[in-house]
Amino acid sequence: MINKDISNIEDIQLLVNTFYSTVQKDDLIGAIFNEKIGDRWTEHLEKMYRFWQTILLEEHTYSGSPFPPHRQLPVEKKHFNRWMEIFTNTVDSLFTGPLAEEAKLRGQNMAEMFNYKIEYFRHEGKHPLL
Repeated sequence: MINKDISNIEDIQLLVNTFYSTVQKDDLIGAIFNEKIGDRWTEHLEKMYRFWQTILLEEHTYSGSPFPPHRQLPVEKKHFNRWMEIFTNTVDSLFTGPLAEEAKLRGQNMAEMFNYKIEYFRHEGKHPLL
Protein backbone atom coordinates (compact mmCIF):
# COMPACT_ATOMS: atom_id res chain seq x y z
CA MET A 1 0.00 0.00 0.00
CA ILE A 2 1.24 3.45 -0.90
CA ASN A 3 0.86 6.00 1.86
CA LYS A 4 -0.83 9.32 1.21
CA ASP A 5 0.51 12.70 2.25
CA ILE A 6 -0.39 14.54 5.45
CA SER A 7 -3.51 16.51 4.61
CA ASN A 8 -5.77 17.08 7.64
CA ILE A 9 -5.99 17.13 11.42
CA GLU A 10 -6.71 13.40 11.54
CA ASP A 11 -3.37 12.77 9.80
CA ILE A 12 -1.62 15.06 12.30
CA GLN A 13 -3.25 13.19 15.20
CA LEU A 14 -2.17 9.84 13.74
CA LEU A 15 1.39 11.10 13.31
CA VAL A 16 1.60 12.60 16.81
CA ASN A 17 -0.06 9.64 18.57
CA THR A 18 2.07 7.06 16.75
CA PHE A 19 5.27 9.02 17.36
CA TYR A 20 4.70 9.57 21.07
CA SER A 21 3.53 6.02 21.71
CA THR A 22 6.95 4.93 20.43
CA VAL A 23 8.78 7.67 22.36
CA GLN A 24 7.12 6.69 25.65
CA LYS A 25 8.55 3.16 25.39
CA ASP A 26 11.99 4.12 24.06
CA ASP A 27 14.98 3.06 26.19
CA LEU A 28 16.93 6.29 25.61
CA ILE A 29 14.34 9.09 25.62
CA GLY A 30 11.17 7.54 27.04
CA ALA A 31 11.99 8.16 30.69
CA ILE A 32 12.85 11.82 30.01
CA PHE A 33 9.47 12.44 28.37
CA ASN A 34 7.51 10.39 30.89
CA GLU A 35 9.15 12.12 33.85
CA LYS A 36 8.67 15.62 32.43
CA ILE A 37 5.09 15.12 31.20
CA GLY A 38 3.90 12.84 33.99
CA ASP A 39 0.13 12.47 33.91
CA ARG A 40 -0.33 15.33 31.42
CA TRP A 41 0.03 13.26 28.24
CA THR A 42 -3.44 14.15 26.94
CA GLU A 43 -2.66 17.86 27.34
CA HIS A 44 0.74 17.42 25.69
CA LEU A 45 -0.68 15.51 22.72
CA GLU A 46 -3.38 18.16 22.19
CA LYS A 47 -0.69 20.84 22.15
CA MET A 48 1.37 18.82 19.65
CA TYR A 49 -1.68 18.43 17.37
CA ARG A 50 -2.07 22.22 17.33
CA PHE A 51 1.68 22.76 16.84
CA TRP A 52 1.96 20.48 13.80
CA GLN A 53 -1.41 21.60 12.43
CA THR A 54 -0.10 25.17 12.45
CA ILE A 55 3.25 24.27 10.89
CA LEU A 56 2.14 21.77 8.25
CA LEU A 57 -1.44 22.69 7.41
CA GLU A 58 -1.10 26.44 8.03
CA GLU A 59 -4.19 26.32 10.24
CA HIS A 60 -3.12 28.61 13.07
CA THR A 61 -4.32 26.77 16.16
CA TYR A 62 -1.04 26.86 18.14
CA SER A 63 0.29 29.86 19.99
CA GLY A 64 3.21 30.04 22.31
CA SER A 65 6.90 29.42 22.30
CA PRO A 66 7.94 25.78 22.00
CA PHE A 67 11.47 26.13 23.37
CA PRO A 68 11.13 27.29 27.04
CA PRO A 69 9.64 24.01 28.39
CA HIS A 70 12.64 22.18 26.93
CA ARG A 71 15.35 24.53 28.21
CA GLN A 72 16.21 22.61 31.41
CA LEU A 73 15.83 19.07 30.08
CA PRO A 74 18.74 16.70 30.79
CA VAL A 75 19.36 16.01 27.11
CA GLU A 76 22.30 15.89 24.74
CA LYS A 77 22.85 15.45 21.01
CA LYS A 78 22.27 11.68 21.26
CA HIS A 79 18.76 12.30 22.63
CA PHE A 80 17.91 14.63 19.75
CA ASN A 81 19.33 12.10 17.29
CA ARG A 82 17.07 9.42 18.75
CA TRP A 83 14.05 11.76 18.71
CA MET A 84 14.74 12.48 15.04
CA GLU A 85 15.22 8.80 14.21
CA ILE A 86 11.86 7.91 15.75
CA PHE A 87 10.16 10.93 14.14
CA THR A 88 11.55 10.16 10.67
CA ASN A 89 10.63 6.48 10.92
CA THR A 90 7.12 7.40 12.08
CA VAL A 91 6.55 9.86 9.23
CA ASP A 92 7.97 7.42 6.65
CA SER A 93 5.83 4.55 7.93
CA LEU A 94 2.60 6.57 7.67
CA PHE A 95 2.93 9.18 4.93
CA THR A 96 4.51 10.00 1.58
CA GLY A 97 4.54 13.39 -0.10
CA PRO A 98 5.61 17.03 0.16
CA LEU A 99 4.09 17.66 3.61
CA ALA A 100 5.61 14.46 4.95
CA GLU A 101 9.00 15.67 3.73
CA GLU A 102 8.29 19.12 5.21
CA ALA A 103 7.48 17.49 8.57
CA LYS A 104 10.84 15.71 8.61
CA LEU A 105 12.70 18.87 7.61
CA ARG A 106 10.93 20.93 10.27
CA GLY A 107 11.58 18.22 12.86
CA GLN A 108 15.28 18.14 11.98
CA ASN A 109 15.57 21.93 12.13
CA MET A 110 13.80 22.01 15.49
CA ALA A 111 15.96 19.25 16.95
CA GLU A 112 19.15 21.03 15.87
CA MET A 113 17.96 24.41 17.15
CA PHE A 114 16.76 23.02 20.49
CA ASN A 115 20.01 21.13 20.98
CA TYR A 116 22.05 24.24 20.19
CA LYS A 117 19.99 26.46 22.51
CA ILE A 118 20.04 23.96 25.38
CA GLU A 119 23.81 23.68 25.09
CA TYR A 120 24.12 27.46 24.96
CA PHE A 121 22.00 28.03 28.08
CA ARG A 122 23.70 25.18 29.91
CA HIS A 123 27.12 26.76 29.40
CA GLU A 124 26.33 30.49 29.40
CA GLY A 125 27.02 30.86 33.11
CA LYS A 126 30.38 29.15 32.76
CA HIS A 127 31.72 31.43 30.04
CA PRO A 128 31.36 35.13 30.84
CA LEU A 129 31.19 37.45 27.84
CA LEU A 130 34.00 39.66 29.14
